[in-house]
Amino acid sequence: MIPYTVNIKLAARTLTGTLNLQNKTAVDWGWQGLIAQGCHSSILIIDPKTSQTIQVLERHKANVVKVKWSRENYYHNLSSPYCLRLASGDASGKIIVWDVVSGTAHCEIQEHSKPIQDLEWLWTQDASRDLLLAVHPPNYIILWNGDTGTKLWKKSYAENILSFSFDPFDPSNMALLTSEGIVFITDFSYSKPPGSSGKKVYIASPHASPAHTKPAPAAAPAPTGAKKALNKVKVLITNEKPTAEAVTLNDCLQLSYLPSKRNHMLLLYPREILILDLELSQTVGVVAIERSGVPFIQVIPCAQRDALYCLHENGCITLRVCRSTTNPEEAADPEQSVQELVYDLRSQCDAIRVTKTVRPYRMVICPVNENNAALMVSDGRVMLWELKAHTGRATPNPSSGLSPLYSPVSFCGAPLGPNQKKIQDLSLNSMIGQTLIAGEAPPQSSNQHEVQLKFLLTGLLSGLPLPPFAIRMCPPLTTKNINHYQPLLAAGTSTGSVLVYNLTSGLLHKELSVHSCEVRGIEWISLTSFLSFATSAPNNMGLVRNEVQHVDLPTGRCFAFRGERGNDEPPIDMIKVSHLKQYLVVVFRDKPLELWDIRTGTLLREMAKNFPTVTALEWSPSHNLKSLKKKQMAAREAMARQTVSDAEQSSVESSVISLLQDAESKSETSQGISAREHFVFTDTDGQVYHITVEGNTVKDGARIPPDGSMGSIACIAWKGDTLVLGDVDGNLNFWDLKARLSRGIPTHRGWVKKIRFAPGKGNQKLLVMYTDGAEVQMVSSMRIGRNVNYRILDIDWCTSDKVVLASDDGCIRVLEMAMKSASYRMDEQDLTDPVWCPYLLLPRAALTLKTFLLLQPWSGTFTMDITQVDYSEKVEIKGLIQEQLNSLSNDMKSVLQDPELSLLQRCLLVSRLFGDESDLHFWTVASHYLQSFAQSRQLSVSAAEGSEGTHPPPQNHLDICHDVLCESSYFQKFQLDRVHLQEVKRSSYEHTKKCADQLLLLGQTDRAVQLLLETSADNPSYYCDSLKACLVTTITSSGPSQSTIKLVATNMIANGKLAEGVQLLCLIDKAADACRYLQTYGEWNRAAWLAKVRLSPAESSDVLKRWAEHLCSPQVNQKSKAILVLLSLGCFQKVGEMLHSSMRHFDRAALFIEACLKYGAAFLEYARLLRALGLREGAALWASRAGGAGEQLMEELFRGEGGGPEAAVSEEEAELGLEGTE
Repeated sequence: MIPYTVNIKLAARTLTGTLNLQNKTAVDWGWQGLIAQGCHSSILIIDPKTSQTIQVLERHKANVVKVKWSRENYYHNLSSPYCLRLASGDASGKIIVWDVVSGTAHCEIQEHSKPIQDLEWLWTQDASRDLLLAVHPPNYIILWNGDTGTKLWKKSYAENILSFSFDPFDPSNMALLTSEGIVFITDFSYSKPPGSSGKKVYIASPHASPAHTKPAPAAAPAPTGAKKALNKVKVLITNEKPTAEAVTLNDCLQLSYLPSKRNHMLLLYPREILILDLELSQTVGVVAIERSGVPFIQVIPCAQRDALYCLHENGCITLRVCRSTTNPEEAADPEQSVQELVYDLRSQCDAIRVTKTVRPYRMVICPVNENNAALMVSDGRVMLWELKAHTGRATPNPSSGLSPLYSPVSFCGAPLGPNQKKIQDLSLNSMIGQTLIAGEAPPQSSNQHEVQLKFLLTGLLSGLPLPPFAIRMCPPLTTKNINHYQPLLAAGTSTGSVLVYNLTSGLLHKELSVHSCEVRGIEWISLTSFLSFATSAPNNMGLVRNEVQHVDLPTGRCFAFRGERGNDEPPIDMIKVSHLKQYLVVVFRDKPLELWDIRTGTLLREMAKNFPTVTALEWSPSHNLKSLKKKQMAAREAMARQTVSDAEQSSVESSVISLLQDAESKSETSQGISAREHFVFTDTDGQVYHITVEGNTVKDGARIPPDGSMGSIACIAWKGDTLVLGDVDGNLNFWDLKARLSRGIPTHRGWVKKIRFAPGKGNQKLLVMYTDGAEVQMVSSMRIGRNVNYRILDIDWCTSDKVVLASDDGCIRVLEMAMKSASYRMDEQDLTDPVWCPYLLLPRAALTLKTFLLLQPWSGTFTMDITQVDYSEKVEIKGLIQEQLNSLSNDMKSVLQDPELSLLQRCLLVSRLFGDESDLHFWTVASHYLQSFAQSRQLSVSAAEGSEGTHPPPQNHLDICHDVLCESSYFQKFQLDRVHLQEVKRSSYEHTKKCADQLLLLGQTDRAVQLLLETSADNPSYYCDSLKACLVTTITSSGPSQSTIKLVATNMIANGKLAEGVQLLCLIDKAADACRYLQTYGEWNRAAWLAKVRLSPAESSDVLKRWAEHLCSPQVNQKSKAILVLLSLGCFQKVGEMLHSSMRHFDRAALFIEACLKYGAAFLEYARLLRALGLREGAALWASRAGGAGEQLMEELFRGEGGGPEAAVSEEEAELGLEGTE
């Protein structure tokens, strides 16, 4: 037989069931790659890749209403390691911050006693990652330090706050969803509470909107029907409080900023999603549901693409992607082309069967890749959906009018090599290309494919059904069964099915549909089979249908144990199996008991009518099997001895021994021996009867009169020489059968429901269950145990020192004897599937793993085996790291080992694997600009040589979710596109004025003049606007008029009219001055925006560099953002220096410099610097090292053009040139 190791140590764990309604919003998917979900008062930690529950956190007393993972956007090193930190809030107002790996609480926070409405970790500045913002009902926002639990500030508002959302692009902006409308806060800071009470905005409810009353648009041109409806859904967003009729109820379900583009917000209503442009406070897009459609519950906007995941009331998840605004078919009708933002339905998953008790609660999306969704269902199920991209054209469906989606040509931010391996479904932005905007030509590329998106169910976790449960642990571990023992727990449910769990892993081993009504009890008859009984609801005579089923686990075969019996009889009270599993007693409520032989399935005796009524019954552990066996062995030995001569005696000795062992090991019952066993029971008067069973004879033994101090006996337990009786008044009576002594202990806890002795020889611990709880008692009368905050339904021993409890909150818990519900250490657990989660490793090991995946300069090939590396570390830690490496998918391993994978792609891939937010942002921007600067350099070289077309055209632009980090040309197009949309959507003079202002700043003077002339004559600013229109049209470039306007503008700015002054400066092409003024007055974001849309690259670069310096200042402390800005300007040396010296991100700095060298960036800059200094030979050396990029410089050097003051380089850059080349 294969040696099979048994894990005898079982971890304390909780098997959870259905969710409470208050758990509805308590779910979060963190950057760490794990899902946290509240279930009653505990929190499950789920690994979505292997669909396992890997931790259950228990400390809350009330239902958990919110959970939030901390963000990972900081630089990780030994002092700030990868760690799993989670904040959870419950219905009693307590917030706990957890260290999830060890299952302990960092700190506990309590302010009020009402349920926490919303929680969020602040992620914006580099200084502190411990700040936690919470909404405490009814109207307080409190900022806590999540590490120490200290309160930093508290602010109250006028209305009840339901939830909040931070602006992902500007941390000082946040919006509160209140019971009456929205409050916008623009001065949020972690150092002090917001000063103002925010700008209140009321939303007239879109109930009355015709979107619901309209018929579904005909199949022909879809846009027109929707367009008409849209023009009517001018959702009013006003600053005045609307009349009572307009707002019957603010049924806005959710508010979120769009992370994919700045200043956009979505509002979710049951039948529509509104997309608002916050600069205009105007609806620019509506996703409406037809009358027959299923209402929304929740929507999650994506960051990587302008797309929305929507959850509907039938549990269906849909993905809607924003339609490109350049549709070639529609271009003929210019009015048609920019009407509104349209989100097309691109994919949907299957719905679930919704019933009274089963309904979808929430979905969460993987924040790292945005292509996985998890749906929480109220019955405790978690459905894990993955979005897959299939290349290939769809069947053309002209009526849908959808333009095709294309897959991007790049992988991990770089163009694909010819033989390079890639993972198509790595993340949302590697599955579908960018949404095009007006004025952009669709990319023509040979290797770009059309893709179809599909949802695939990749995992399902199911919880326990609704209580009540009847639980029973399989027979205990002994020296005989150690080779094939599995710790199985059978749980009978109210629906008639029996769930068998393997407690080593905590996973469901089998689910068997055994009965048609509630299971009342289970008794195991071997390690792999059990008897269970169920009783139906009584009829008007009080009779029921009893079912006793014999179940064989390996085959799943069930049969009715009592055959045809069972219809219309009194209900079964209990079934009891004897110690040797030979006999079964079935006790009825109003009918004499039955005695069965389990081995043959025959009825041995049905007691006579005058048999006393049984209140409690227990089999004795003593039997005569050993003496019977001895007799049988002696008889066999005698026979064996008679048949052999003396000469062969010695060889027979061994065979006799083997015979003995054989007989011993075979199951006792198969020998045909019927051992004598006895049981005791009590009647209603408390008299104890003793009955002996042997074979098919049943003998009546002694009777012991009742003990006066005991009430009606409710249960009996017997082990060794100790017999324990428990009564309905809470008294326990211990009988020592050897010494013939008895002693009573009053527990004063009410009815004793069950008593169970712990397994194991000489283990005299008792588990006692009362109506109000349970406790463990020693026979020597010492008590351990405590009351718990849930009602206990059933109990059993799980091992000799662990108990298992079923409780009315729908959970089954395996606990230590002290019954403290405990979380466990995740690293001590025995998981069936290995989980990829570097956060579970020690900090040192996690960083080693990351380095190992990033760079292996010591070997020519890339290995996935840590043992091949010279790495001095404990063997256990090496083993854990290797386990992590092994748990990666095969696709991922093959890509990581692919020699074509460039360093930048590798950095991006590893930051995705680790869910490292700050790494991911840094490498996305760095890789994009390193490549684009290197490419533009190559283009200029090839243009000089006249060999056009040898190099690929510059690759795609950076996604718009990076906002001002994008290329200026693309950023301008996007802004123009947006203003056109705002123009179409404007509905009031206010809106028109804002549009005209934007157009002036963007330099679209003609269109601005048209808007200014639209002002009606009765408007107070009619005269102003008309004059402004004249001014804009007549502006000339003559000196005097320019200087006048400039003077007026500076005066305006000095007198507090900043926006107006900036407009005037833009009119006379002095946008650079305008940016400077904006920066002086602290409008840094506005200045950056203006620089991007109006200035030449050189001027814009100055403005942005000043912004980067401002971001580095200690008051702002956003160096990580400053670095991204510098990357977008191509200041790679400055970035290298900052990473190395001021931020001390040594590994990132080293990898970045290495990547720069790969693209020749640093060498070429250094060569230029040397040429400017006149050191031509040095310049030639470094230019030659820069490869193709340096060829042009080499030519110039050898043409003798060197020495011109080509690059005016500051001293610090000169130093850096030296540093970068070391």
